[in-house]
Amino acid sequence: MNMSTETSLEGRVAVVTGASKGIGLSLSRRLSDAGAKVAMLSRSGSTEGVPGALGISCDVANHHDVVAAVDRCRDELGVPSIAVANAGVGHYADFVDTPIERSQEMIATNLLGTIYLYDAVLPMMIASGKPGDLVSLASEAGRRGFPGEAVYCASKFGQVGLSRALDGELRDKGIRVSILCPGGVHTEFAVGDDRGRSHDDPTVQAMMSADDVADLAVYTVTRPRNMRVYEVALRPMSEAIWG
Repeated sequence: MNMSTETSLEGRVAVVTGASKGIGLSLSRRLSDAGAKVAMLSRSGSTEGVPGALGISCDVANHHDVVAAVDRCRDELGVPSIAVANAGVGHYADFVDTPIERSQEMIATNLLGTIYLYDAVLPMMIASGKPGDLVSLASEAGRRGFPGEAVYCASKFGQVGLSRALDGELRDKGIRVSILCPGGVHTEFAVGDDRGRSHDDPTVQAMMSADDVADLAVYTVTRPRNMRVYEVALRPMSEAIWG
């Protein structure tokens, strides 16, 4: 194998969490179109718009659910060589106004959900002896703290820290760990009930699309095996950068 050539997705097995909508759905479609066999994990188990994908109903905040879903992916599609931790929830309010139940939900879904996915995938990925890719959708909120998003940021900082540490543990095993940190993306997540936005809001209209982020994720996992995309921050042109 020429290490400097682009890695084909043909026949590779990918597992994507939060795959029924938004970035997860777009990425599942992109991976499938490129020849990958895709397991789409979500609470609904939907594969709408991705013919041939394996839909699995799964709550990523439940360790047993995630292990069972990854085992089913292995049994029906093969051992995953790509795992994308995309599932996420948010709540936007000052810390003192955030119900503890919402804080627990964010930590359980955004951070523990990533841990559970990698815990389920890595033993079989390593045992396969083949190259692999872990991709975390971590958000700009994993790189700096935003007022009104304290616990959400904490969950995303944790996701980034986990991924950075795993990069050091897994690089010599041929498994790449990549962190994608998008800013504003025009999805249902961007117009949540507690955000005070609508799809017609000019700020939302100017955001990136889910396809923009999915395209970067596909680029990441198709790089030649002699390199890795470690951490990328991406922004819509309408959004200021930080120093």
